[in-house]
Amino acid sequence: MTKEQFQTLLRFFKVMGDESRLKIVGILANQECSVEELAALLQLKEPTVSHHLSKLKQLNLVTMRPEGNTHLYQLDNQTLSTISRDVFVPEKIASLVVDIDKKAWESKVLRSYLVEEEKSVSNQNNKQQLKDIPASRKKRLVILKWLVNKFEVGVKYPESTVDEILKHYYPDSTIIKEELIANNLMQRERESMIYWRA
Repeated sequence: MTKEQFQTLLRFFKVMGDESRLKIVGILANQECSVEELAALLQLKEPTVSHHLSKLKQLNLVTMRPEGNTHLYQLDNQTLSTISRDVFVPEKIASLVVDIDKKAWESKVLRSYLVEEEKSVSNQNNKQQLKDIPASRKKRLVILKWLVNKFEVGVKYPESTVDEILKHYYPDSTIIKEELIANNLMQRERESMIYWRA
């Protein structure tokens, strides 16, 4: 989404985030109306209706044509279609979060479930260990994806090696192995008990 489209979207929501304006748009979608008619239909004062119409005109959502001493307003269907086509499509809406750190939530989950193992004289490297397996499926998947990265892609591991690697991070390697397989992160050949990353 371009900066201009983003600004259009912001203006659209600011203008349309008002009950009276939404009703005016609904009325003008069906018929032309004067300020006097709109005021009567909405039980508002004419200056209030004029204020709402000026906000809608800023987005080019309404058109006005004179008829004698009266100004008649109508919804501009073309502008509404253009905004809808150019802004209100899933791809454009999804692009609103292009500058959001999509890994922030996963990082938070990892910080919550991993602890640093104490350094020892023999082991100068800090090692992270899993405190617990999350009950939430979504959080558990974050942990499992982190664990599966401890294995090389394209390498086949005997079960004993898989257990050894997993026990560095969690004491019960059986649960982790089953979860990795159930979530299609690892595969296993049952006869030979060989594992590899999916």
